[in-house]
Amino acid sequence: MMSKKSRHKARTFAIQSLYQWHFNPSPASELIAEFQARNDYHTYVDWALFAELIQAFIMNQTVIDEAIIDRAARPLKEINPMELAILRTASTELKQRFDVPYQVVLSEYVDLTQEFGAETGHQFINAVLDRLSKQYRPLEQDAKS
Repeated sequence: MMSKKSRHKARTFAIQSLYQWHFNPSPASELIAEFQARNDYHTYVDWALFAELIQAFIMNQTVIDEAIIDRAARPLKEINPMELAILRTASTELKQRFDVPYQVVLSEYVDLTQEFGAETGHQFINAVLDRLSKQYRPLEQDAKS
């Protein structure tokens, strides 16, 4: 079983990879291989989660980006590229990984936004992810009520 630290590192690397992909789109397999090769000295990384997030986003990019546009109420080009990478990674996890409670996903990516995003970016990310969680996780939302 992978630790919280290894999943956190996988999410961090996925965000960084999708940030890179934003400026230089490449196939998932190339992006994953390149990023793993550059970071192979890291010992605590859930590489399976990292690869799953990258592959799932690239396969579902149109659907995920449309959901982000709808929930952010602005075009992608108006979203800071780092915050867009965070939204793309978090949206992918919300959509794909039902084994991870949506509150954990929101909390993790808001924390990562405070680390990598603009000063008040975490407020924007939190609002958009909250709206996305209602779309992707309606049963969890209902259970919370």
